[in-house]
Amino acid sequence: MAEQILSETLPPAATATAGPGLTLTEAAAEQVKVAMQREQASGQGLRVSVVGGGFSGIQYSLSFDSVAGPDDAVLEQYGVRVLLDSTSAQYLQGTVIDYVKGLHGAGFKFINPNATRTCGCGSSFSA
Repeated sequence: MAEQILSETLPPAATATAGPGLTLTEAAAEQVKVAMQREQASGQGLRVSVVGGGFSGIQYSLSFDSVAGPDDAVLEQYGVRVLLDSTSAQYLQGTVIDYVKGLHGAGFKFINPNATRTCGCGSSFSA
């Protein structure tokens, strides 16, 4: 998925509606479906995870996966199956993934209430 990844934190009051787990907006789900078609990944799930790295220490990762792991939470949102492993879930609790278009391009935007600091490009964070 070649889209630019952006990150932003919201004040605590704004995150209350996100609820537990991970939320994919309708706009993000539509772009995931477009990427699935482009990459011939129909029928697969969107794996959302975090990995060590980036300027702030933890980096977001999006990929397609056909198999859910034994410790994965499997969510269905707007027709997209989302796979979330238990380690990543603790960093992504309450996170909203949106897709935004702007003057500087378009990309997935992570609104993560757990991020205490983000890097300038928005692809990594500290918790």
